[in-house]
Amino acid sequence: MPDTVFQSWLSRWDLAPDGAAIATPGSRLLPVRWRGRAAMLKLALAAEERHGGAVMAWWGGDGAADVLAHDENAVLLARAPGDTLGTLALAGADDAATRIICQVVARLHRPRPAPPATLLPLAGWFAELEPMARTERGIFAAAWQTAQALLAAPLDETVLHGDIHHFNILDFGDGDWRAIDPKGLRGERTYDYANLFRNPSRAVALAPGRFQRHVAIVAAQAGLERRRLLRWILAVMGLQASWRPIQDAERHLATLEIATLARDCLAR
Repeated sequence: MPDTVFQSWLSRWDLAPDGAAIATPGSRLLPVRWRGRAAMLKLALAAEERHGGAVMAWWGGDGAADVLAHDENAVLLARAPGDTLGTLALAGADDAATRIICQVVARLHRPRPAPPATLLPLAGWFAELEPMARTERGIFAAAWQTAQALLAAPLDETVLHGDIHHFNILDFGDGDWRAIDPKGLRGERTYDYANLFRNPSRAVALAPGRFQRHVAIVAAQAGLERRRLLRWILAVMGLQASWRPIQDAERHLATLEIATLARDCLAR
């Protein structure tokens, strides 16, 4: 039997459990069946997850998983029959995976009327980087200084996913890749392309020549100025490294290494 936390939504939306519950720091998930269709019930335990649910509904399946039902604290998503984009990248198609990410993000960034009122400004998202910059200095200080300059004069502001990476993009069949798990942010669109550079794994992200090659791929695919993309990578990697640096030492180290690559490219 599923955890009782799901029970009211199972009843309200006439859902049948279809697998084991999954716990994340900000949500609880349960595979379910809805009208004979495979779906995923996601309950928000944190504000960013509630905001993300509202954005998923607003996207209306354009670049994101279809939303079958939604309220303030829960979202019912179509369940992808295929794997994540991480599997493709780790199987040797890393360049192709990055081009797919750019295509998905472009769909998510399409202009749409009446965005959700709950969107969080990107400037607030960077608040945790400042104390790290003061205490650790070095790459954190460089990232914070860069972030301040970018946030003070944003370009092409839009509704952001906020956590684009290979494992948040799923295969819905016949080359239909779609995103899940947004954070509900608003800010410069370049932000959404920065996080992919430390994914899908440290070995792939830091393979010789990969960073420079993928900067060129993303800049061309997304129509971004190369130097501004590098500045956003530095800022975002500094921010990511300021979050939970102890829990995953290898990921933390990879993030700092990518930030350093971006800073070195900017210096040249």
